[in-house]
Amino acid sequence: MQDTLTIAGKAYGSRLLVGTGKYKDFDETRRAVEASGAEIVTVAIRRTNIGQEPGQPSLLDALPPSQYTYLPNTAGCYTAEDAIRTLRLARELLDGHGLVKLEVLGDPQTLFPNMPETLKAAEVLVKEGFQVMVYCSDDPIQAKLLEGIGCIAVMPLASLIGSGMGILNPWNLKLIIEAAKVPVLVDAGVGTASDAAIAMELGCDGVLMNTAIAGAKDPVLMAGAMKKAVEAGREAFLAGRMPKKFYSASPSSPTTGLIGK
Repeated sequence: MQDTLTIAGKAYGSRLLVGTGKYKDFDETRRAVEASGAEIVTVAIRRTNIGQEPGQPSLLDALPPSQYTYLPNTAGCYTAEDAIRTLRLARELLDGHGLVKLEVLGDPQTLFPNMPETLKAAEVLVKEGFQVMVYCSDDPIQAKLLEGIGCIAVMPLASLIGSGMGILNPWNLKLIIEAAKVPVLVDAGVGTASDAAIAMELGCDGVLMNTAIAGAKDPVLMAGAMKKAVEAGREAFLAGRMPKKFYSASPSSPTTGLIGK
């Protein structure tokens, strides 16, 4: 059975998207991304060299764009204006590449999204022809507004960026998933493999993570664990779990037709 994630008209076999920051060097980045099986990688334009610094090591050499789909993001932007300017630069650096991840942060301590500025930036970017995947709060109304603007995917947080706290409000995520007509991907807060599996079991179309892998004691090993978790969670969702029943015993083996009875 073909079960692919479709983003901007392109099908991907992996539902795990990974970031490229916080690794000790580009070699570790490459090995972790390979272990994750991810086909889409995010890159912070303000923090990672993809051509802005000629002569310096470039992520493009470690992860060739011919093998991976790049998703430039606006990490570190606190206004719609900064985010728009950053993604215009990304489009120039990547030869007209229009698939982007928009995030406009509210404050440097929590990195919670500033939704009024996010909505403002999304409107401009969509009108300029960008294919916008957008980091947002786990608010079903905000997610629907972003979809209405024309964002191609909504990416609600599970918990604060880099916190590793996992999914704190599964009910809001379910509301977003049930109402959305575009892919819904958990973005931010995943700490370990079980968090990723739960996101997929809830019905998310994918998971994006960075710190959970890069911040692990063994990033390459954790990347492999995340790959398996996303796949297992997706299969469990498609299979349909058994209903939860309180004090309703149901033996795994039948009680009729026993030998000797």
